[in-house]
Parts: sequence; C-alpha cells; structure tokens
Amino acid sequence: MLTLTPELAATVIVNLQRKVRVEAAAFKPFAAAVLADVDETNGGTFSVAFVSDRRMRELNKLFRGKDATTDVLSFPHEADEFETHEEHFLGDIVISAEQAAKQADENGLTLDLEIRQLILHGVLHLCGYDHETDDGEMNARELELRDKLGIG
Repeated sequence: MLTLTPELAATVIVNLQRKVRVEAAAFKPFAAAVLADVDETNGGTFSVAFVSDRRMRELNKLFRGKDATTDVLSFPHEADEFETHEEHFLGDIVISAEQAAKQADENGLTLDLEIRQLILHGVLHLCGYDHETDDGEMNARELELRDKLGIG
C-alpha cells in the first residue's frame, strides 16, 4: 500500500479556466503547509479547482441560491458508511480566478497571496467554521493562521 506523504496527500489542484493565468501546481507546497499547520484538518486532504466567474456564478446559484459570482466556495465531504479509505478527505474548494485577481488588485495584494488567503478561508469552512453564523471565531482563527502561515 502507498503511504502518502503530506506533499502527496495535500491536495489535487486544477485550473479549469483560461481567463487568468494561474499555475495550479505552485500552490501545492502552500496546501501542504496548511495541512501541517492547521490542527483542525486532522491530517485530512482537500482539492482546489480554479474556475471562471461564469462557472462560479452557476455553482453559487445551484448550491446557495445566490445568482451572483463569489470568490470561494467550499464543499465539505460527507463520508458514506461504505468508505474504507484510511485518509480523511475534507472536501473541495472552488476559487474564481477572476474574482481573486479583482480582489488582489483592490486590496493591493499579489494574486498569489490572495489565492493563498482564499485557500485558507476555504479550508476553514471545510473544517466546520462558518463566519455567517459564528460570533467571529472563524475570522479570529483565520487571522491567527494567516500570521502563522506568513500570508497576513
């Protein structure tokens, strides 16, 4: 049986859009750092997909009932009773590359830094945090982890 190192298990990262130049593989070391430094992941793995604004709008409408694009969506994995995988899959993160580029420009950040922040935000959602319903816990944890990961 193959033993997955954090680098191999970290994530699958794919670029499914063509409007913004994104080197998906460049984010694998950051994803591995997130798995190593965010205790809430409990050794889990996740995937990241970069999509267009059009596709993000479709996903947001389908899954959240909101007919607008957004920067990041998280889809937590729900294991079924027949799953026997030793590794724990947290779920999928979808990032609009266009929104990330727009926000990076608006906030004076590099696209790389904006994407790293969105990946972290998405991972926290996969770990059960919800800034729409909590009392600031997710925001506080995200800021703490941004400092720890050097993406403040």
